[in-house]
Amino acid sequence: MKIDSYIKEQFGIKHVDIRTYSPLTLAYIGDGIFDIVIRSVVVGKGNTKANLLHKHTSNIVKAHTQALMIEALLPHLTEEESDVYHRGRNAKSPSMAKNATMADYRKATGLSGGRLRLETGTGVPCEGVPAWRAGGTGAAARLYSGQQRGEAAA
Repeated sequence: MKIDSYIKEQFGIKHVDIRTYSPLTLAYIGDGIFDIVIRSVVVGKGNTKANLLHKHTSNIVKAHTQALMIEALLPHLTEEESDVYHRGRNAKSPSMAKNATMADYRKATGLSGGRLRLETGTGVPCEGVPAWRAGGTGAAARLYSGQQRGEAAA
């Protein structure tokens, strides 16, 4: 059983098409998923003091770094992925990260909101396996595999 199915069953959560969620809700869950992935990678590099783990993780998940990530991914996005990103980037948030420029914050919000689709190519959260390992079709999976936009998987 996939983790998302298990969680939904345990907590009585009905299936909802995530395309109906607001961009800021998608950014919220996308940030959480990204944080867990990066924490896992940082901890996987070796056991160290918690404050060093936090510093390494924070340096990667901060808005400026995410803005650089989406700038690298933008040329590889499909039209649908680009639409999801722009919808998140253009969403009006009542607050902003304290250590980010408005431009970086908006780009990071767009990336976070589109992260579920960009990484998995399915728009389905919490599959539990990174897309490039699970045969995902999103931009991150295509970029990781060297596949170009619109090109069939090998």
